[in-house]
Amino acid sequence: MATAPTLPTAYAPAVPGVPPLLDVVRHESAPGSWEMARRTAHPALVGLLSGYCGYREDFTAPVRRREVAAPGIVLIISFGDPIRLASRPGVDAPGETVSFVAGLHNGPTLTEHAGVQAGVQVDLTPLGAYTLLGLPMSEIADRIVPFEALAGAAPGLGADLPQRLAYAPGGAAGCAVLDAWGGRRLAAGPVPRPEVARSWDLLAASAGRVGVAELAAETGWSRRHLTARFREQVGLPPKSVGKLMRFRKAVRLLGAPGGTELAVLADACGYYDQAHLNRDFRELAGCSPTAYLAHVRPDGGGVAG
Repeated sequence: MATAPTLPTAYAPAVPGVPPLLDVVRHESAPGSWEMARRTAHPALVGLLSGYCGYREDFTAPVRRREVAAPGIVLIISFGDPIRLASRPGVDAPGETVSFVAGLHNGPTLTEHAGVQAGVQVDLTPLGAYTLLGLPMSEIADRIVPFEALAGAAPGLGADLPQRLAYAPGGAAGCAVLDAWGGRRLAAGPVPRPEVARSWDLLAASAGRVGVAELAAETGWSRRHLTARFREQVGLPPKSVGKLMRFRKAVRLLGAPGGTELAVLADACGYYDQAHLNRDFRELAGCSPTAYLAHVRPDGGGVAG
């Protein structure tokens, strides 16, 4: 069996003087094993990103996932073999890369690697990504962009971030690299419009159930102007983001202990009926709710196959 790359020391078990990990999850089975370790980011970055997750996988066969759509931006810094990426027809994906940024998507994305992989995942809010990446989120919507290409087009993004992170020498150093990168980008990046931030907050608080007309009335903008600015700074129009947020809530409730009847779940998440729930699952997850639940991976990282 191939040996997995060493988990970056920034995400190794806590040592004296290093803040403890929030969460460490390990899984072993006949095909192989995986490990995830999460840390919080610097307090100044709260609201822009949810934290850092180091991961390692060591399997005897290729690993293939269908990553379902979600209302967030993902930055992957990989230290392992290239990752193969594919999405729906008409969606821009690089085919194969090592580190990348995935914008908001209107559907699932397929990922595959040879079986041995290690790296860091940074989950950003769209408005956080707008500031930290320093470009309109509409430019990466329904796209997966190699990090080096993004760094080449965005001055100051830090093309050497993967290398500096890979060679961070100690437990605190890796997090310090990411915190310092985030701090520099926070100081230099664009600030979202308050109206867009307010619209995002209302959508998030209602799990996507606030309509565009209500958002426009709240901001004082026309629906057309709100949609244009929201799409620029978030990536997709408010209506599409509301759909992603309803879907995220449905996924969370579907996987809750004890389960939930689909008709009850549909009503709780703001769907017209169960048929509406099923349509959104097929569009955003690539399968029905029952198929999703039957095939979701134990690490929560998408659907197997």
